[in-house]
Amino acid sequence: MITKPDKNKSRKKRHNRIRNKISGTAECPRLNVFRSNTNIYAQLIDDVAGVTLASASSKDESVAKASKTEQASAVGKLIAQRAAEKGIKVVVFDRGGYIYHGRVKALAEAARENGLEF
Repeated sequence: MITKPDKNKSRKKRHNRIRNKISGTAECPRLNVFRSNTNIYAQLIDDVAGVTLASASSKDESVAKASKTEQASAVGKLIAQRAAEKGIKVVVFDRGGYIYHGRVKALAEAARENGLEF
């Protein structure tokens, strides 16, 4: 019997390849994106210290319940605002092994529009 490849396992392999090349610091943290079927999460991570500097998700009360893509845009705006409060302007984007399309792209573009550079 032929089985289908596990999508999440393949995504994790892609994410590990990406993580071997990029890393975040306190001055230039890593903007990590995780996308589930219902929600989307973003974190600013300092890999040197192993600390999350800021986070945002579609579960936050300030994010309106709309379509998934609109929620992703709202999360991108929120993470950019929280980064600005911490004095962070430049980040390294980590798409988490996902294709740069749809919700991941909406989050990234909203973060760029609201002041983050990557």
